Amino acid sequence: MPIRVLLADDHVLTRQGLRALLSSASDIEVVAEAGSGQEAIELAVRHQPDVVLMDVMMEGDGVEATRVIKQRCPKTQVLILTVYADQDLFRRAVAAGAVGYVLKDISPENLVKAIRAVHVGKTMVNPGIVRRLVEDIQRRAEEQGILGIRRAHGLTEREVEVLLAVSQGLSDKEIAARLFLSESTVKTHLRSIYHKLGVRNRAQAAAWAVEKGLVSQKPPSAAPDNPASSAKSTNASPRTRRLP
Repeated sequence: MPIRVLLADDHVLTRQGLRALLSSASDIEVVAEAGSGQEAIELAVRHQPDVVLMDVMMEGDGVEATRVIKQRCPKTQVLILTVYADQDLFRRAVAAGAVGYVLKDISPENLVKAIRAVHVGKTMVNPGIVRRLVEDIQRRAEEQGILGIRRAHGLTEREVEVLLAVSQGLSDKEIAARLFLSESTVKTHLRSIYHKLGVRNRAQAAAWAVEKGLVSQKPPSAAPDNPASSAKSTNASPRTRRLP
């Protein structure tokens, strides 16, 4: 038995192109075409297709049509075919019951493979969407980690920004330029950071940031707290160093 497919897209030329493309696959049969979400629902109920190839941005809302189709035709699988590589749209479509989400720049061969895959219950997601989701998860985890560290050590958001800049080896002048602060304000933030973290200098602050996972790589050599002190002997006791 061929895989019975319903095409749902508001562009006639797109539907015609998809029909022509899928006609080359001997195991796929296009049983109907819909130009709106509501029409897709009606045709899905009437024809009970194996797979609905659904656009999302059309009259009647493809995501809502997906939700209704999955309610009325639970055995029908919905594969989203869209130009939008949007995380929120992807999440909405999946929540509505779609088992696949691919972009319209997909190759004909891979589209046929995707239809066959969702027909047997597999999930198909465009690699670009997966990459963006991973990046979003990593970003959220990083933000939550920074927020937890801020709360645990009483750091302000600005102090975290200064600490991250220190971890990158920036001087007071460079930090001031990046954050649109005066150098004296940067020094004030540094004194507060040193006190809250229990460290004595930039190098220790940068090492602390690496240890806590605020930065993912070994910090570069931090700029000296006192530029003039860099010309002095390295044998000087660190106890004699003053905070800026």
